[in-house]
Amino acid sequence: MTIEVRLFASLADAVGQRSLAVEMPADSNVEQLWIELGKLHPALAKSKLRPLVACDMEYADWSDSLQGVKEVAFLPPVSGG
Repeated sequence: MTIEVRLFASLADAVGQRSLAVEMPADSNVEQLWIELGKLHPALAKSKLRPLVACDMEYADWSDSLQGVKEVAFLPPVSGG
């Protein structure tokens, strides 16, 4: 299945684009997608950030299945001061 991935802020900067399509097996979950992104874009794998994730515009957990999901967004943690 093809998952449309959206990246924001420093994650998009690390990859050099804000969106990309990734082919994943039907039984994949969010964490497996993140691992695959790290293989495709090593700058993400080097990051120690654990981004927030949303599947089809709703916050999700790393263990959530990608079954039926069209879009996954990864958002870096926000810090303020």
